[in-house]
Amino acid sequence: MSGKSSVVGTVAGPGDDPNEFVFVTPADKSIKTGEFITYTVSVDGGNRSVLARVTNRELIRGLPEGFLADPEVGPDTVAATLGVPTDDTELYRLTATVIGYYDTEMTTFANPRQLPAPGTPLSIAPDQQLETVLPNLGCETDSTDVTELEGTAHLGWLLNRSPKATNIHIPIEEFASTHLAILASTGSGKSYTASVLIEEMMGADSRASLLVFDPHGEYDTLAEMQGNEAFRGEDGYEPEVVYYDPERLRVRISELEIGDVMAVLDNPSNRMQERLSTAWRAMQRQESRTWGIDELIGEMEARYGEDDASVGALEWRLRQSIERNDLFHPEDNVPLNEIVDPGQCTVLQMDTLDRWNQQLITTVLLRRMYRERLDAVRDRDSQIEHPLFALFEEGHRFAPASGDAPSLGIMRTITSEGRKFGFGLGIISQRPSKIDQDVLSQCGTQISMQIKNPNDQDAIKNSVEAAGEDVLRELPGLTPGQAVVSGDAMNTPALIQVRQRRTSHGAGSRPVIEEWRDAYDQRQREPTQSEAADFGEGDSTGVQSLD
Repeated sequence: MSGKSSVVGTVAGPGDDPNEFVFVTPADKSIKTGEFITYTVSVDGGNRSVLARVTNRELIRGLPEGFLADPEVGPDTVAATLGVPTDDTELYRLTATVIGYYDTEMTTFANPRQLPAPGTPLSIAPDQQLETVLPNLGCETDSTDVTELEGTAHLGWLLNRSPKATNIHIPIEEFASTHLAILASTGSGKSYTASVLIEEMMGADSRASLLVFDPHGEYDTLAEMQGNEAFRGEDGYEPEVVYYDPERLRVRISELEIGDVMAVLDNPSNRMQERLSTAWRAMQRQESRTWGIDELIGEMEARYGEDDASVGALEWRLRQSIERNDLFHPEDNVPLNEIVDPGQCTVLQMDTLDRWNQQLITTVLLRRMYRERLDAVRDRDSQIEHPLFALFEEGHRFAPASGDAPSLGIMRTITSEGRKFGFGLGIISQRPSKIDQDVLSQCGTQISMQIKNPNDQDAIKNSVEAAGEDVLRELPGLTPGQAVVSGDAMNTPALIQVRQRRTSHGAGSRPVIEEWRDAYDQRQREPTQSEAADFGEGDSTGVQSLD
C-alpha cells in the first residue's frame, strides 16, 4: 500500500516504552486498538516495511462540550446551526508498539531498533502481508498466497478488519508438536474453537491421528465429517470418526503402576504399602501380563502367610476398589491400534465415569501411547508408528494445579518431552488457574478467549510468555468467538474472530425456555392422579382431630 491516499496518520514522537511511538490521526481515519499499521524505514541500506500494533487510542481534540450538553440535539446539528465545521473537529492520538520487519531469511520478525522519525507517514498494513507474516508459516516472502500452503489450519480472520478480509492460517505442525492451550470462560467458545481445529486437522491435507478425551460428551457432532464433501481428498480420503463409550474402556490390571494402585486404595498403612509394593513388583516381573487380584493376593500370601493381617486388609481393599470396578480387567485392554490411526479422530466418551476413573484410564492410555511412540522413534517394535495428538476437554481435571490426579505425572512428561517423540497435547479449560503451571507453560501455542476471573487472567500472564500485556488486556472485553492467538504458531499475537464450523456445534447452551414449555405441556397432558377409592368394609373413622 503506498501513496498519499493510503496514509492514515503521522508519527508525532516516541512513546513511554522503548518500542512505542505515538501518532496523530483524524477521526475519519478510524483505527481500532489492535490494528496493524506499517511504515518504511531504512535498515542496512535497504527499505524495510515495519509493522506496529496500535495499543491505545485517546481523543486530543473534539467538539466543544457545550455542543454535547443537550442529548436531544445532535452535536452535528448544533455545529451546522452555528456554522462550525465538524469534518476535521476530532483528532486522535494513538500509541503503537513496533513489532518489526519480516526477515525472509529468518522467516520471523526482526526489530529495527529504531523508532520512526516524527512526521513519518503511516499506513494500514495490507491484508495479504498480514496473512503471510503474522502466523509462523515459514514463508520466504511477505506476500505469499497462504491458501496454497499445505498443513495449515484456517482458524478465522483478524478481528479489526472486515469479516474474512485478513484470514489467519496457523501451521498445524507447530501446535501439534509443541502443544496447545485453549483457555476461555464458560460459553466463550473454547470447545467450538477446538472443533474448528479438529476439522482442519482431519482435512485431506493433514489426515491427523487425533484422540479426544471428552468428559462431558460435547463432541458427538464430529461424526458429520464422515461423508462430508469438505473433508474429502482427491484420492478418495475421508476422515473416520470413532466413538469409544465407557462400556469399551478397560484397563488391564497389569498396566497399573504401584503408584496408581496406592492412589486407588483408601489410605493403606505403611505395612500394607510395603507388602503390596513387593508383591506388585514380583507380579510385574512375570512373563504373563494377564493376572488379576486373585493372583496378586496369592503372591502376598505366599510371601507373608495366609494369616497375615495386613494381607487380609489389603485383599478386602483391592477387591472393593479394583476387582468390583468394571474399568479394570485381568485381560482386557483398550487396543491402541483401534483408537489411533492416521485420518482417524477417536472420541473417548467418559461422561458416565467418575472423575477418578477418568483420570485413571487417561493415565494408563497416555503411558502406553507414550511408550509406543518412544519405541517407534528408537526403531523398536511399536504399535504406533505415526505421530499423534491428544486433546483434553476440561484439561484442569487431568492436570490439576493441586497435583491430586494420577494423570498429572505422565502429562508433565509428554508436555516436556513429547515433541521429540511426535506426541502432542492440547489442553482446553475454563479455569487456567486450576491447571498445573508446568503443563500450561509447556503449551507452546495459546488461544485465549474471554477471561474475566482475575486469578485466571494472572495464570495466563504467568504462563503465556508470547502474549504481551497490551494483548492480554483485551481478554475481559472479548465476546464469544473472539480470541487472542499467540505462541509458537504465530510470529506475533493477533486478535481474531474464529471461523464458522463446518459441522454442527454440540456443546451449546440448552434451549431452556423451549424445554420448560414442552415439559409443562407434557405435564398438562398427563391424567390427573386421583385418590384411591376406599372400598374397604370398615367403619369410617371420620375427621381426625389434630390435637
